[in-house]
Amino acid sequence: MLFKCLPPGAPIPGRFPGPVHARGKWLTVDIHCHVLTPQAAEMVAGNAAATRHPREVYANERTREVNRQQAERNRIQSTSVEKRLEDMDRMGIDIQAISPSPNQTYYSADPELGIATARIVNDNLAEIVGRHPDRFTALGTVPFQAPDLAIAELDRLHKSLGFRGIEIATNVAGEDLSAERFRKIFARVEELGMLIFMHPTGFPEARRFADHYLVNVIGNPLDSTVAVHHLIFGGVLHAHPNLKLVIAHGGGYLPAYSGRIDHAASARPDCCEQIHRMPTEYLKQLYFDTIVFTHHQLEYLVDQYGADHVLMGTDYPADMGEVDPIGFVEGAAGLDDAERRAILGRNAARLLNIEIPAAAG
Repeated sequence: MLFKCLPPGAPIPGRFPGPVHARGKWLTVDIHCHVLTPQAAEMVAGNAAATRHPREVYANERTREVNRQQAERNRIQSTSVEKRLEDMDRMGIDIQAISPSPNQTYYSADPELGIATARIVNDNLAEIVGRHPDRFTALGTVPFQAPDLAIAELDRLHKSLGFRGIEIATNVAGEDLSAERFRKIFARVEELGMLIFMHPTGFPEARRFADHYLVNVIGNPLDSTVAVHHLIFGGVLHAHPNLKLVIAHGGGYLPAYSGRIDHAASARPDCCEQIHRMPTEYLKQLYFDTIVFTHHQLEYLVDQYGADHVLMGTDYPADMGEVDPIGFVEGAAGLDDAERRAILGRNAARLLNIEIPAAAG
């Protein structure tokens, strides 16, 4: 008998909302969840450069078809605040740190369109937070392709909209984040004390990933892995030691294979020209979400980097998300309740300057 993922018509277990959890046992803050802004999508409609994403470019037709189906299925959850709150209440999520749908960073757009869409996206996030300040905080977007405009928007986010952080992609239309022209953005984020949540938009060189949704399954964590290598070896983390940088999907592949970067720095002078400590020391400056799907990997992150560097995430409402984040953290036998409490919400509250109610779990 041939294996089939699921029989036709069967319910799909990996969809939001997930299992029921009553609120109140823990303070829960979801660091990884996305909002779609339809008005921004309309602004780039028909613009091939602005809408070019590796996950579509390198996907085969079957994957593109499923992508379209999933986008249609997720649209209400991506746009409806009422549905989002209903799902959060069911799943036991107190607060979401909402960030743009990853494709809505629009780093490939020209600078004028980039700043225009960023402002529309950010204003939408601000409106949601304004309506429900006890349930949401916002991570905005800035046009990295135009650093001066990005800094101006950062200042608006911080001073006028009260945002606690931003979401960034893992590359800027294929250009690495360690490029000299982006340093001023990182410096300003560090100066403002804002959090950065880094989320991939697909691996730019994914010709071998067309089948089986590998463009996401491998490509997303791989691009995070490449980006973190550049941030370390390119000297960004050395120059900005106080950045609060959270890496999606458990940090990609690097945290589980970090010994290789120290070996490289010991063996080759071309690997350590912009750093002054062993590479894994810079890796310890980073924070990671819990979307790793296996308890041993979650426990490994805690063991290596500390429970204070791991934050609960869902990737709501994406199909590759963790639909039972509370159950996942509670089920990790290697964690004690103090560690669970930190991961489920207190770490995010600390990094985002969210006041913790006295009665919070």
